[in-house]
Amino acid sequence: MLNDRKKQILQAIIEEYIQTAEPVSSNAIVQKYNLDYSSATVRNEMADLEKEGFLDKPHTSAGRVPSAKGYRFYVDELLKEDNISLEEVIYLQSKLQTKVNQIEDLMQITTNTLSEITHYPTVSIGPDKHSQIIDDIKFVLLGSRTMMAIILTDSGMIKETIIRFDEDVTEEQISTLSYMFNNKLKGKPLDSIDTSIEEYILSEMSSSIHVIKPILNELKKAIDEQGKLYYEGTNKAFELPEFKSMELAKNFVNVLDAKDLVIDTLHSGIADDINVYIGDENENEELKDFSIITFNHKIHGKSVGTIGIIGPKRMDYSKVISILKYINRKMNEGGLLGDGKNTN
Repeated sequence: MLNDRKKQILQAIIEEYIQTAEPVSSNAIVQKYNLDYSSATVRNEMADLEKEGFLDKPHTSAGRVPSAKGYRFYVDELLKEDNISLEEVIYLQSKLQTKVNQIEDLMQITTNTLSEITHYPTVSIGPDKHSQIIDDIKFVLLGSRTMMAIILTDSGMIKETIIRFDEDVTEEQISTLSYMFNNKLKGKPLDSIDTSIEEYILSEMSSSIHVIKPILNELKKAIDEQGKLYYEGTNKAFELPEFKSMELAKNFVNVLDAKDLVIDTLHSGIADDINVYIGDENENEELKDFSIITFNHKIHGKSVGTIGIIGPKRMDYSKVISILKYINRKMNEGGLLGDGKNTN
């Protein structure tokens, strides 16, 4: 366990290195962080922190840089969770004041906002289809050959899709289909809309086969969008000093291209609201050069998707986590997501 002096010095070194990306000297932090210790005392403590694995010493510099162990201790023990400016609060409030009815829109707004403020690449995915329980399915006839289908889930998610038919359909057919879909699917996961529901409805309404198949096809398409990844700010990575390394830049591009890897990473932290993986803590070899913060975005206890912030190990953890917690708090106070009550 580190004593208070070592904690104070380690925190100053990490925060200085996050800002400058340059190895940190004892003189730099004594002067800038108003430490009540001499440079000699700080140098000795830095040497001890290096021996204990919290700092590394680059061969070409007399200064020190944080190690993965140092970053982990910082995140777990030293991190400030109110690292957000008034300007950032005002900006966030302006972005989070518009109601939306689609979870995809909500996730896009949140992902874009995070990337703009943190300047890190951000990726998001909607909630797992199996975790979303169907509350209601509404069919609204818009014309003799056009219908809107609306799926409501227990988390407040609303999926809408327009369905067009090759033949005329009647209000009576739509009313019957609405009853049958709800009778079979209400209370079940989204991914229950599969071949079994098609067989069930066809067995009950074989005369309406020209109506059933287009409905099922469009519902499946709409639900499959739950697995769509949204990327924001991927170009921002190349503005970071670490990405001047061609090897690291190439590795980063390969990670973004590996969609299954990204999805697995986002889902790996689903148990906790916020998870931080630093370097070798990432299970996949391709991610060892990066730090990833995943955020299981919940509104009133229900997941509406997962967001991942990807950056170098020299990530501004305090800034990112402070913003995530602020967004989460504001969402649960009022939120962006509509309640679906205006869909009739």
